[in-house]
Amino acid sequence: MSDLISAIIKKLEEYSVEAVEEVTLVIGDLTNLGEEQMEFAYEIMTRETKLEGSKLTIEHEKINVRCKSCGYSGGVEEIKSDCTCHSVPILSCPKCKGDVIVTAGQSCMVKNIRIVET
Repeated sequence: MSDLISAIIKKLEEYSVEAVEEVTLVIGDLTNLGEEQMEFAYEIMTRETKLEGSKLTIEHEKINVRCKSCGYSGGVEEIKSDCTCHSVPILSCPKCKGDVIVTAGQSCMVKNIRIVET
């Protein structure tokens, strides 16, 4: 999270920014980054920066794959655990069980920064 915040602050230096209202991140489901933990870290690590007080919005990126055998493109099956908060993705083709290439779900990126200019 510190690298992400540092990169945002560095990018903000290119503009006349009075304040930052909102930062939107896209987090892939394969990253296993916890939303609550990220929100907590963001709040702590943005203190005394231009980001302090800004809202952190997290958008989730679903896992998508492309099958090397049959050409399937889309989502994956998941193994549900007893706990409703966790599931394990099955990284094989849901149609033919072949090997796949992950095409979405690994992102951790800034989608948008809403600022107030001076």
